[in-house]
Amino acid sequence: MTDHTTAGKLAELRRKLEIAEEPGGEKAIAKRVAKGINSPRKRLEMLFDEGTFVEVGALVKAPGAPESGFGDGVVTGHGLVHGRPVAAFSHDQTVMGGSVGEMFGRKVSALMEWAGKLGCPMVGINDSAGARIQDAVTSLAWYAEMGRRNDLLSGLAPQVSVILGKCAGGAVYTPANTDILVAVEDKSYMFVTGPDILKAVNGEEISAEDLGSAHNQARWGNIHHVAEDETAAFDWVREYLQYMPSSVYEEPPVINPGLEPEITESDLSLNEFMPDSDNAGYDMHDVIIRLFDDGAFHEVAEIFAPNIITGFARVDGRSVGVVANQPSVMAGTLDTDASEKATRFVRICNAYNIPLVFLVDTPGILPGLAEEQKGTIRRSGKFLYAYVEADVPKVTVVLRKAYGGAYAVMGCKQLGADINFAWPTAKIAVMGAESAAVMLTRRQTEGMSVAEADKVRRDFIDFYNVMMANPYLAAEKGYIDAVIEPSETRLQLRKALAQLRDKHVLRTERKHYLMPI
Repeated sequence: MTDHTTAGKLAELRRKLEIAEEPGGEKAIAKRVAKGINSPRKRLEMLFDEGTFVEVGALVKAPGAPESGFGDGVVTGHGLVHGRPVAAFSHDQTVMGGSVGEMFGRKVSALMEWAGKLGCPMVGINDSAGARIQDAVTSLAWYAEMGRRNDLLSGLAPQVSVILGKCAGGAVYTPANTDILVAVEDKSYMFVTGPDILKAVNGEEISAEDLGSAHNQARWGNIHHVAEDETAAFDWVREYLQYMPSSVYEEPPVINPGLEPEITESDLSLNEFMPDSDNAGYDMHDVIIRLFDDGAFHEVAEIFAPNIITGFARVDGRSVGVVANQPSVMAGTLDTDASEKATRFVRICNAYNIPLVFLVDTPGILPGLAEEQKGTIRRSGKFLYAYVEADVPKVTVVLRKAYGGAYAVMGCKQLGADINFAWPTAKIAVMGAESAAVMLTRRQTEGMSVAEADKVRRDFIDFYNVMMANPYLAAEKGYIDAVIEPSETRLQLRKALAQLRDKHVLRTERKHYLMPI
């Protein structure tokens, strides 16, 4: 018999909320323990500041479903991350495998709209096989509804996806349209269609590891960070959000401004850092940690195209996006993947009004049949377009090599860089001395002995490096604003970005067909 007293109604509410906390009951808990995974609410606790998460829609379920269907496979709500509002959802595998049904879709779509109205980041924690087969087209319709709302938030507020478990179909398509995807080593998998379906449909036998492991998806550019465990993944997301504004109408938090206003021992070490040999490699990270506040650098997509480095740092407490060649990988040569990686990063920074700092040391753009087959002309060209399109403050520092087309796309003055510095070690030219010697001494060395020809080429290389491949010709033409000592770089970046803080570019509104947002 139903108790209609106030006490009875309170008891009924508590009973329902208790069920909603673990809709699958003890059986579901045991299954999670066996798999070694966290509950959806535990994952949300790992994301948010302690005690700040507020759940929305705990008692939602599909019409006619039993109480074990509470939540309809997803936990939604909002809380604080470092004291700032963030909306988030987390798939609940214990309810219909975390698959998307109508009420699931309604909950997540409503939360995305809430984030859009409030202007706060949206974090999706994905652990699902995708569409709910038994819901047929209804499931597909709500995946499309959620996808449409990704566009609502795109460029308005940061969107982050955390991929956990084996995610397929819509559970990876929708995250792919968010800004950043984070995964966990040996636990996260992404695929359009899982191995079992592939085998049944076309007889293809492949392991989940080969098809879509976190590490492989990171190598292919679909995952932007692979963490060692879930705790590390959520720590990474929390730190990432500290570099981002809550929305495009705000600025990122200013953290520890005014640090070390004078040249330090660390700064002075840069004067002796660059190898004398043009072909000697070094790790650009060793430069980055000396140039930015606290030596902190939040790298993005470190596994994909490691010949270029992208990530966030701070200058005088304010967020900046860093794009840097990596001489220790492929000598810092720009290939198609590197260009695509940098393009995406530049557009994210531009969308959220984060200044860009380019650190240049590259011998050029990688040629060859394999690159042409990738569509390098089309895909790499978008790097140039993204840089021109970006209207945030842009500062470039040429450390060593800046040859050919790579000089242009890596933040040259002619593409719209606001301030360009060069170290005395910079070499700015159409090509390196060795390549120039081969082309320009060919006729002169015809008929010479090998020894004589080698001497002519060596003399030309010495002349070329001294007279042509140096920063002073570019400085004389105004293409470089200042040639600076390496030890001055950190403070010069601080001054430059302070000067550019109020930069504003007037543009005619139009739709870009080359690179849609």
